[in-house]
Amino acid sequence: MSSSAPPVTAAAGKPVVRPIGAAEHMAFVRAQRSVSFLQTPAWARVKTEWRGESLGWFDGRRLVGAGLVLHRPVPRIDRRTLAYLPEGPVIDWSGELGAWLDPLAAHLKEHGAFAIRLGPPVVTHTWSAAQVKEGLADPGSGRLTDLPCHREEPVGAQVSRTLREAGWLPRSPRDGFGVGHPQFKYELPLAGRTEEDLLRGMNQQWRRNIRKAARAGVEVRVGTGAHDLRAFHDLYVHTAERDRFTPRPLRYFETMFAALGAEDPDRIRLYLAHHQGVLAASAVLVRVGAHAVYAYGASATGKREVRGSHACQWAMIRDALAAGCDVYDLRGITPTLTTDDPHVGLVRFKAGTGGRAVRYVGEWDLPLRPVLYRAFDLYLRRRGR
Repeated sequence: MSSSAPPVTAAAGKPVVRPIGAAEHMAFVRAQRSVSFLQTPAWARVKTEWRGESLGWFDGRRLVGAGLVLHRPVPRIDRRTLAYLPEGPVIDWSGELGAWLDPLAAHLKEHGAFAIRLGPPVVTHTWSAAQVKEGLADPGSGRLTDLPCHREEPVGAQVSRTLREAGWLPRSPRDGFGVGHPQFKYELPLAGRTEEDLLRGMNQQWRRNIRKAARAGVEVRVGTGAHDLRAFHDLYVHTAERDRFTPRPLRYFETMFAALGAEDPDRIRLYLAHHQGVLAASAVLVRVGAHAVYAYGASATGKREVRGSHACQWAMIRDALAAGCDVYDLRGITPTLTTDDPHVGLVRFKAGTGGRAVRYVGEWDLPLRPVLYRAFDLYLRRRGR
């Protein structure tokens, strides 16, 4: 999310939490300016290993908040689940949090959860592209948090303080990408800007690479069927082998495109960049309202010189701008800036867009049944997670 809090109308008193149907949940999502795609009803159909549930916060008969809860069963903890709200819920985070989170905890505990994990879509700090560039060039700047921040968000600081005081436990790792969703992201603001503005904001290398792809004849199109998705997945597996990460299976992407596309035909798109008939790069864009997300990417090692990845990114940025989006979200980065960090190249690539590095509140756990929570935490540690 690109703002400190979603534009949800605050309740007059303490809202009541109860289950809602997918249609009611989706109607609430459509009424918001910006919501994470991880908080749409369709995401429950993607995460097939979890049990999904839509919850609503009601002020009388008025729906004033909503959240997708993914229930994770845990081996040897009979009938109890971890209740997870990724990048959610969608509530008024600037208001009195106890009024929102206390009824959520009561409802989930009553229905078998031993703990809650949530990721408030709330920003705490931002750093400009110029600051990130300076930090990357300075051997004394080991982390983003070593740099003076461009902006500190008071709502984010208040949310972190309130959660800690209420007994919530921070889960975000200090370095790198941990379990769950990243606390540090890179975002490109789009609101009120033109294509020319965006190009001027990019660094010289990005502008050069976009022009180079165009001169080389790279053609970017939107995928239209299963054959394009298979081509993307083949390239994605190649990328995973080269960059040493574990790829998701083709079935996962088939489910993701089917579920998100059924909820909204404009929700998810596949972009493919071809050079002389060969797939050079491919990427997945997901959009909910005014929030566009670069979700997955892949590139051919033998076609790097034609800059297909930059061509894909520019096509997605232009389409997000044309759709009226406020932000183009390039997702996670590491907060470390040292040259020996294996992810620093990703930071450099994303910073070239001229956007901003963003720190969110991160993910937090609330143990509802402390003995079971400690057993679960031990189980994760033994699994190396």
